[in-house]
Amino acid sequence: MSHDAIVLGAGPNGLAAALRLARAGRRVLVLERRELVGGLSAPEEIHPGYVAPGVLHDEGLVSPRLLARLGLDGGAVALRDAPPVLLAEPYDRGVLVHRDAAATAAELEARSPADAEAYARYRAFCDRLAPLFARLFGAPPPPLSPRGAADWLGLLGTGFALSRLGRATATELARVAPMCVADFLGERFATPLLVEGLAAPAVAGTWAGPWSAGTTTNLLLHECAPGRFVAGGPAALVRALAEAAEARGAEIRVGAEVARVRLDGGRVAGVELASGETLDAPLLLATCDPRQTLLELLPPGTLPLGIEAEARRIRARGTAAKLHLALAGALELPGRAGEPIERLRFGGGHVDQLERAFDAVKYRRISAHPHLEVRVPSVADSSLAPPGHHVVSVLASYTPHDVEGGWTAVRRHALSESILDALEHHAPGTRSKIVALQLLTPADLERSWGVTGGQLHHVEPALDQLFVMRPSPGLARYSTPVSGLFLGGSGSHGGGGLSITPGVLAAETALASTRR
Repeated sequence: MSHDAIVLGAGPNGLAAALRLARAGRRVLVLERRELVGGLSAPEEIHPGYVAPGVLHDEGLVSPRLLARLGLDGGAVALRDAPPVLLAEPYDRGVLVHRDAAATAAELEARSPADAEAYARYRAFCDRLAPLFARLFGAPPPPLSPRGAADWLGLLGTGFALSRLGRATATELARVAPMCVADFLGERFATPLLVEGLAAPAVAGTWAGPWSAGTTTNLLLHECAPGRFVAGGPAALVRALAEAAEARGAEIRVGAEVARVRLDGGRVAGVELASGETLDAPLLLATCDPRQTLLELLPPGTLPLGIEAEARRIRARGTAAKLHLALAGALELPGRAGEPIERLRFGGGHVDQLERAFDAVKYRRISAHPHLEVRVPSVADSSLAPPGHHVVSVLASYTPHDVEGGWTAVRRHALSESILDALEHHAPGTRSKIVALQLLTPADLERSWGVTGGQLHHVEPALDQLFVMRPSPGLARYSTPVSGLFLGGSGSHGGGGLSITPGVLAAETALASTRR
């Protein structure tokens, strides 16, 4: 049976793309190489009775507007306010940071009244930028060479949104966007723990440290995102997308690895699976990483030489490992005894400690003091673990994909120990509660999930690989030189982290191309 469209990958972007195409009346087939849907956001039972969230465990980048466009507003996907983040420190209370400055004021005033006021100004700055960022990252990037009235109208709309910032805010945005995040935050705050903790999301999973140029842009993308979380976590989002797509007639096949894209006269004709089965469709929307799609799945010589060169230049170096823990008890910090905290960041207490962790990955070494982004999803959803027990999801920066000497059992143990040492340092007694653990190095992520280099964002977030240059200038608007082939994964505009934006926008771009 032929289909109108085939979607490669059943992660959030693939499922969102399939749903958008199905809602437009297209017969859609989704192909997933793994045995379950969800991609990097698929939940997994790491020990009987303990279910960890996916590798990507933070759903704060999901756009409520796009959920509404998919018909998933209301009761289909319930949203909640983002839980606060504890910037932890050993034997002290740390700082519990909310997106709401008023809710954070008491935490900061105990350390620095000036920083409490500065945080209110910081949040107000981000709030002023949020409408502009929502426009820029909720629509396809503008063409570098506008051709028609629609292109010019889009640019005029963006210009109007920029003008609404006011001269002072627009000037400040132009000044800080190329800055390193350490300087940007260092100008505003005096508390080292606050600077390090706020800087961490700007460099998580990237090939950059807090002193790297352009990392302030990454921070603003994080801080200006909607900031609403999905009740039930990534698993609930994946389930809602899959059920809605199937209800609209989409077919989802797991355990279906694509070996190559089939072409006919330079146009997409379908795919061939690793099993040898061929499937027909005139439209192919790939949500796997763009290097894999363009350089491995297409027949050699298909792409124009310039575009192929762009594809080969795409940087996708993984720098984060994942550790899942099943605990017989809570992750408890001495300074916050008895407080159930869902999100935490464990570092060295100063932004330079974050930079030193980055130093290790430059030389293919395991950092002795990794920075940890920690989620305890069982705080919000007790069904994920037995009564009184918890699951912990740890994203460890920085970890090299190609560690010196290879990922031997000895080096895997060294990585686990460095992460557990950091946890034990901040939360004594954690080791004694471990029921089971699962370690995923960047090499594991590449092998099991098919992401080049183990790069969680598919394409490294950097100034030259964002917006009109994500994943590259010639591929930034979801379409490709191959008629019928579209890119809608995390490596495209709007992607990076758990997001449905690239999938939806790529599907809408594909639909528009078929109407022309």
